[in-house]
Amino acid sequence: MAKALPIMFQGTHSDAGKSVIATAFCRLFAQAGWKTAPFKAQNMSLNAYVTPDGKEIGRAQGIQAEAAGVPARAEMNPILLKPSRMNESQVVVLGRPYATMPAMAYRSEFFEQGLAIIRQSLDTLMSEYERIVIEGAGSPAEVNLNDRELVNMRIARLANAPVVLIGDIERGGVFASLVGTLTLLEPRDRKRVIGVIINKFHGDRSLLQPGLDWFERYTGVPVLGVVPYLPDLAIDAEDSLALERFAASSGGERAIDIAVIRCPKIANFTDIDPLLAEPDCRVRLVTHAAELGEPDVIVLPGSKNTIEDLVYMKQRGLASRIAALVAEGKTRVVGICGGYQMLGAVIRDPHGVETSLPEVKGLGLLPIETTLERAKVTVRSKAVLTWNGNRLAVQGYEIHMGRSTPLAGYVPLMEDDGGQMGAKRDDGRVLGTYMHDLFHNDAFRAAFFNDIRKEKGLSLSEPVPFRALKEAAFDRLAAHVCQHVAVERIEQMMRQFQHE
Repeated sequence: MAKALPIMFQGTHSDAGKSVIATAFCRLFAQAGWKTAPFKAQNMSLNAYVTPDGKEIGRAQGIQAEAAGVPARAEMNPILLKPSRMNESQVVVLGRPYATMPAMAYRSEFFEQGLAIIRQSLDTLMSEYERIVIEGAGSPAEVNLNDRELVNMRIARLANAPVVLIGDIERGGVFASLVGTLTLLEPRDRKRVIGVIINKFHGDRSLLQPGLDWFERYTGVPVLGVVPYLPDLAIDAEDSLALERFAASSGGERAIDIAVIRCPKIANFTDIDPLLAEPDCRVRLVTHAAELGEPDVIVLPGSKNTIEDLVYMKQRGLASRIAALVAEGKTRVVGICGGYQMLGAVIRDPHGVETSLPEVKGLGLLPIETTLERAKVTVRSKAVLTWNGNRLAVQGYEIHMGRSTPLAGYVPLMEDDGGQMGAKRDDGRVLGTYMHDLFHNDAFRAAFFNDIRKEKGLSLSEPVPFRALKEAAFDRLAAHVCQHVAVERIEQMMRQFQHE
């Protein structure tokens, strides 16, 4: 059986744009009729994705699979590292929790086992697909780590993949970053680099041309594209650095003000992406009570360490301020996953899953209590949510290591075949759920915000089709990259590379 044709994208640093460029190529190859799979051997992220069979992988690979039009599967990201405490991560292997390990132990003890898992996953994908779009992580020039790295040039060699190096010009020093990276690569790995792409360009291309000409003369490596910055791209981000895009979110003077609590271990923050699609919503990140003000909505996102993040909120005055705003009837609160747990009466950790603290008091805004457990729930979920007398079908996914049980006065937020899910106050001003992607459900999102629009005297809105916006964004991204990158040349070089 013929093996798939691979291409690998690496960057000069984190958030250079590897995930976005890889997503574009997944879409481009799919549009050309090739059965395409994304692949990232090892990912470190608190933004996860649940596959149709209930496995947990990095968000970027799940989104890239969507762009390629194929179901996401665990082999696309065989190792996922989820930082939980200082210098410690939960290791997820083929979609299931394997162990929580310190960084040094992972590097010294897991390397050979991890490499074998990666090799098997890559072989599986190579035998079942026609194109493999491989993404690296960080930089391939981390000379202190390269002897046991599991995600950059070792994977390129394993797949016999040519490499395109991506530099981010927005941060400055792009030529120094590209030349420095190439210089620090081993000679055998430098030969794999078939070209570079300069990403996030602003301005007049002609002013950049002398630098491009110099770079090609100096390195002998071709510039395969200069990709202008593409704003308002409705595609899930994975790196927490991308959260800064919310700082510029603006919906006008009378906007619905949405404050998202940004704790150190914030996870699956893509839950708030659909809020940017609402033209009259302003989304801002808050880390201290002094920044909170009196927002219309407060969102408590997921967390990889709910107890430590709850303690962080108390120390910064956020917990008491949120409770006061709710008591005064000035704001609504939505807690998702870890945020849902925080809204309850207490969170217990009898097994030391997250911390040495046996329990911590919650915000006391919902009548539930939570016990953290060793077993992790990862599942796609569907339910019916009743809002203002209307029964709305909602769907999403769950990733959590706790079990929440109702106390006196409990009112369920939604129902499924197995019973009741989530919780809410009688007046609907405080909601909590384990279901990620709650706001991705257009009818619910419109109903929720239309209640606020009525209170503020704003025009009501029809549901914004967020999933359709995402599909259109995939096509927009692919067209943008195709316009500014020598895609046909890269495909030709991919074929040539396999015969050299």
